[in-house]
Amino acid sequence: MKSPAWFQTIAPWVFWPSVAIIGVFVLWAIIWDDAANRVVMNLNSNVVGNLGWYYMVLVSLFVIFVIWVGLSRFGDIKLGKDDDKPDFSTASWLAMLFAAGMGIGLVYWGVAEPLTFYDSPRPGVDGGEAEAARAAFSQTFLHWGIHPWAIYVVVGLAIAYAVHRKGRPVSIRWTLEPLLGDRVKGRWGDAIDVIALIGTVFGVATSLGFGVLQISAGADFLGWADNPGTALQVALIVGITLLALISLITGLGKGMKWLSNINMGLFLALLVFILVAGSTTLLLSDFTENLGNYLQLLPSLSFDTGAAHGEEGKAWVSAWTVFYWGWWISWAPFVGIFIARISKGRTVRQFVGGVLLVPSLLTFFWYSVIGGSAVQQERNEPGSMVGEDGVNTDSALFQLLDHFPGGALVAGIAMLLIVLFFVTSSDSGSYVVDMLASGGDPTPPRWSRVFWALMEGTVAIALLVAAGSNALTTLQTVAIIIALPFSLVMIAMCIATLKQFRAERAAYLEAERHKTETRLIEEAVAALEEADKAAESVNGTGKKPAATTRT
Repeated sequence: MKSPAWFQTIAPWVFWPSVAIIGVFVLWAIIWDDAANRVVMNLNSNVVGNLGWYYMVLVSLFVIFVIWVGLSRFGDIKLGKDDDKPDFSTASWLAMLFAAGMGIGLVYWGVAEPLTFYDSPRPGVDGGEAEAARAAFSQTFLHWGIHPWAIYVVVGLAIAYAVHRKGRPVSIRWTLEPLLGDRVKGRWGDAIDVIALIGTVFGVATSLGFGVLQISAGADFLGWADNPGTALQVALIVGITLLALISLITGLGKGMKWLSNINMGLFLALLVFILVAGSTTLLLSDFTENLGNYLQLLPSLSFDTGAAHGEEGKAWVSAWTVFYWGWWISWAPFVGIFIARISKGRTVRQFVGGVLLVPSLLTFFWYSVIGGSAVQQERNEPGSMVGEDGVNTDSALFQLLDHFPGGALVAGIAMLLIVLFFVTSSDSGSYVVDMLASGGDPTPPRWSRVFWALMEGTVAIALLVAAGSNALTTLQTVAIIIALPFSLVMIAMCIATLKQFRAERAAYLEAERHKTETRLIEEAVAALEEADKAAESVNGTGKKPAATTRT
């Protein structure tokens, strides 16, 4: 019996196991939410507590690896055929990778993270308010700067080379073909893609759930909703999912491109407003100083496990830095595949430079302006941004905007920005998951795009309604645990990428040697022909001299 047409569009050993695992876990987290949370948290504490040093070393080595690759002789390799041109302008390309990479995180944590580190400095930070502020921004820059983007570059570069240069399907498994050979077509490849797919769905669903908590908290703080509850949060998830569906159906070159451009426009508008309406000169000075402090402390912070400050220091690093490294690695399949998909025609050097440096610098400026304004506000009016229970991460941004002129209007723009960033994350996440579940098809069918977008929204709604933030935290923690096996895949990606680049470089040098030999032979032949012509012209007739006979 012939399979239906829709069934033939999926990779069954990726699609069905992923759906089954996601469904079983969601039911477990809903029905036995307390037990699930305890099991997951215990597992996570063992992973993070015992392997914190591993994450710190690994992510720092990723930074070193991608910088070396970008600056090396491999930088001229094109991610595509030699005559391929980029599919998107540089501005649209940067906007799309930035929005998918961490746009929503910056809006959520832009105020909350540096303010939290300023209010409760990490163990070992001594001195007054100025020292606490410097340490807060150096630590924030570490969490959101070149380290997470290096994680994305490792995955994105490997996929972009396999897809655009070698013509492979858009899938994680093909990045390991130089190491696994034809085994990537079998169960090993299926397992790799299932891990990537589940991690992406859990990451996007978690972000949707926590995102609507921030939006509803903002609506409550601004008086737009009276004690917003689950009904409003569910309505927000439904609305975001529907907008994501529209973007998905219109395609990568229309919906996602224009949505990302609008996101960047609103993002920059909010950034410029805070800069101009606030203490402009002081904020620009802070940015310069923060950047210098970060660069100065980067080597030590990159390998700091907190051990020098005992269990308290190790616990702090595990709760923040190691948590972030696990979270970024869990997002790496999603962001890596997406930025690889939109990077056809770029060289390796352009890819590394664009992905690693441009978003990092914009992130640093954002935190210096938004977070710096919040720290200044708290220093000028203690208690205006930090309450008795510390920083309220859900409403911190809106607390800050309330101190600026046109607070309600600007808050509305910020709310719109948050929603659109979530739409971008949802549709790009669904697009990536769909490609994985469809065997790497770069243009998967619409029905499966709709299915995965609805799946992400449904998971977020189910957990939010059943157990609230407790279940969402469980889901988020599972995504981070998934990062551990995927980190091993990333190590293999680095080895495979380097192996391919060396092979391509060797082939290039061999081709150049052959071209040089051919050119030298052609020049030698041309010289002989010229010599013959010169000999022919000796007798002035254009003919060779006739032979003479002695009598």
